Amino acid sequence: MASMTEDIVKQETLPTDVSQDQTQTVAQQPVRQGIARAAALAKEAEGRARTKQHAKGKLTARERLDLLFDTDSFEELGRFAGAGIVEGKAGSAVITGFGEVYGRKVAVYAQDFSIRGGTLGQAEGQKICRLMDMAIEMGVPIVAVIDSGGARIQEGVAALTQYGHIFRKTCQASGYVPQISLILGPCAGGAVYCPALTDLIIMTRENSNMFVTGPDVVKAATGETISMDDLGGGVVHASTSGVAHYLGSDEADAIDYARTVLAYLPANCKEEPLRYAFASGHAEREAAKRLATIVPDNERQPYDVLDVIRSIVDYGEFVQVQELFASSAVVGFACLEGRSVGIVANQPLVDAGSLDVDSSEKIARFVRLCDAFNLPVITLVDTPGYKPGSDQEHAGIIRRGAKLIYAYANAQVPLVTVVLRKAFGGSYIVMGSKSIGADVNFAWPTSQIAVLGAQGAVNIIHRRDLQKAQESGADVNALRQQLVADYEATTVNANLSLEMGEIDAMIDPEQTREAIAESLRTLSSKRRHRLVDKHHGNQPL
Repeated sequence: MASMTEDIVKQETLPTDVSQDQTQTVAQQPVRQGIARAAALAKEAEGRARTKQHAKGKLTARERLDLLFDTDSFEELGRFAGAGIVEGKAGSAVITGFGEVYGRKVAVYAQDFSIRGGTLGQAEGQKICRLMDMAIEMGVPIVAVIDSGGARIQEGVAALTQYGHIFRKTCQASGYVPQISLILGPCAGGAVYCPALTDLIIMTRENSNMFVTGPDVVKAATGETISMDDLGGGVVHASTSGVAHYLGSDEADAIDYARTVLAYLPANCKEEPLRYAFASGHAEREAAKRLATIVPDNERQPYDVLDVIRSIVDYGEFVQVQELFASSAVVGFACLEGRSVGIVANQPLVDAGSLDVDSSEKIARFVRLCDAFNLPVITLVDTPGYKPGSDQEHAGIIRRGAKLIYAYANAQVPLVTVVLRKAFGGSYIVMGSKSIGADVNFAWPTSQIAVLGAQGAVNIIHRRDLQKAQESGADVNALRQQLVADYEATTVNANLSLEMGEIDAMIDPEQTREAIAESLRTLSSKRRHRLVDKHHGNQPL
């Protein structure tokens, strides 16, 4: 094959008597040769990528895109931007373009670790920013596939500047189009804030790392010796820090989760989520019957709230978010009569479903996500209150717990709440109560709503009576039980809330799905409105 230089020389030395048609024919030769050379370089680059990535147990960037998108739907942009075809360089260290997920358009940029370690330089930053601009203009979700050594040292400040541009674009897109980050390799230093600004972060059990300062810097600065996985691996961020929203068993699992989440979200904040065909039948009736047996009458007896959720939603399908983090709360996506909804619930199996700093932030962020993208929020309440202790106070339960209040109080999507068993004190208020802005509130007949649980309330209200009984030699336990029973009958049950209008209806457990569905049908025409004219609120951070 003749070189591109030789072809150009042929153009420059054409005889003067060559016809116009002949000139056009000859002039096209270098283009064809260039295309052939570029195609050969691309093929060679993918072969090298497979060799390097597969040896580490990782897929190539293009193999990942094949898993993410519907078959043959990916259209690449700027394939050779930043390339040096004459020098034998196939392209930049990032792939950008558009494809389809379940038939809907999605933008993607995927870092290619096989090219300069996936590092980000000026060419890569410009490609990513151009893609994000197009995604915002088109109103389509953005998926980032991260596998990078960070900023390209050789380019210095020029590389760092590109991160600033990407940060700004990500903030502009936030709340307008869904943004999902797949961490399928290293992500360190300032680069971690690209995914941190997105809606969901998905990591894998192996090969996936995120940290601001790496193990070597940590050891130099503090003397601590720690591995990359223990410092910022997928397990750590999914279960301890809460940075990751899903931990994939492998890359295929992580990518499949991204596809699943995109099926529940609209393309942008101006659209409603897709409606899926659904016909209620025998399975839903049987599931409704099971609800009557799941929640024990004894408020101290635990149960799995996931059983309740799966008995309410379509086909029992529930996609959890942050399943391994702050597990006293459960959040995730489901469908009800074919419509996407967000589910928030207390989990009595963990700390009796009490709220703490982590579960408050977990719920708050999820409610904000649903509100941004028009998903109704269904809240299932069974909580004794906030988790007590100096560790919670010192960790900022006041500041961080206030985020939950801010999320519900500002949400303008349909809000439907069901009190399953107990809702005490401030936790009753913040978990989607009528006073904080919920549209429709239900309670099961055995539910308890009060400032304090009966045992605690009796110990405070009747402490003198109990002390006198003890001094007189009376049966203190019998008296306490009698006072508890009286308090439960007159104060703790949901009748007072029902009479005040804080609860719209008392429903049997078997009616829960239909009651929620009917409420969502009624609220389907609910529209957003601005209450006051302001730039934005100043929520606790």
